Amino acid sequence: MRLSARVDYALRAMSELAAADAPRTVDQLSVAQQIPNKYLESILGELRRGGLLRSQRGPDGGYRLARPAAEVSIADVIRALDGELANVRGSRPEHLEYVGAAASLQKVWIALRASERLILEGVSLAHVAAGQLPAPVVDLVANPAAWK
Repeated sequence: MRLSARVDYALRAMSELAAADAPRTVDQLSVAQQIPNKYLESILGELRRGGLLRSQRGPDGGYRLARPAAEVSIADVIRALDGELANVRGSRPEHLEYVGAAASLQKVWIALRASERLILEGVSLAHVAAGQLPAPVVDLVANPAAWK
């Protein structure tokens, strides 16, 4: 799986917002996570349009999560910016057809998507911000082979 810089930056900023007790400005988020300000501003706009953030103007303004952090998964953020979690050449795996010796590839892509969903839909921004990841993630990370 390859995550774009946009998704990485978005998840870092969203984690900051999940840990915050008040709205945060683009400047505050940019400094906290060392993300280029203008790029972050664009990303936050997309997340707002995607319904994951709310913005507030004024001296006490900034961005905040549109839903409680426990209700926003990593998958939600990825989908808001990049669309489907797993696709092959822009197509959903269930819409692909392979023939001959490659026929089993469709099942591999569907299994890959299912495993991605298990992790990405099972981890919320609240988990990340609190540093308390769900047991399936902790178990996977505990395996030294995962780090190679």
